[in-house]
Amino acid sequence: MDLHDTIRTYRLFSGSYDIVFGPVFHPGRKDAVRIANDRPGQRILEVGVGTGLSLPHFRPDSRVTGIDVSTEMLAKAQRRARRLGLAHVEGLHVMDAENLEFPDSSFDAVLALYVASVVPNPARFAAEMRRVCIPGGTIVVVNHFTSDNPIMRLLEKRLARIARHIGFHSDFPFDAFCRDSRLSIREVKRSNLFGYWKLLRCVNEKPASRPE
Repeated sequence: MDLHDTIRTYRLFSGSYDIVFGPVFHPGRKDAVRIANDRPGQRILEVGVGTGLSLPHFRPDSRVTGIDVSTEMLAKAQRRARRLGLAHVEGLHVMDAENLEFPDSSFDAVLALYVASVVPNPARFAAEMRRVCIPGGTIVVVNHFTSDNPIMRLLEKRLARIARHIGFHSDFPFDAFCRDSRLSIREVKRSNLFGYWKLLRCVNEKPASRPE
């Protein structure tokens, strides 16, 4: 899977994203923010902020930075922050999730909503989150993983080749992600419609150095 495929897909979906994916993903989005932003005055990074649908749910005393590879999606997030007067949003930047331009231990919490299966290298993406999060900080991931249902699992495998061309891993095994990401997962919750997505609450026990 290539990063350019992901960027092209988000360019096509940027105009309709809020309508198509907003309500469906809302429960996981809101729950993830609540878990990550549980204390006053936190510095928080959202990786793959998209159109900024999560931004209104952060505490007003937080300091939130968002990054995304899609300039079209990010422009909508910037307009949302201005329109709603979200003073807690410190910055929204065009940036690759696998090459974050922040120093080590820059944030108290990091969250990535529906991003893990669209990055080319999930292990590098996770390592970067661990690197920029403080030791003991919270990392929250919400994502689709390969279904436990045999019929759905077969369908996901059949669609995998097509999905890769639009920048998405439809066949995305949970166990493999847990192993490769080296995230210290403390809680796994089913999320969104039919519990088809999973929310992972992690503690950053061993921050990574920048991957080579």
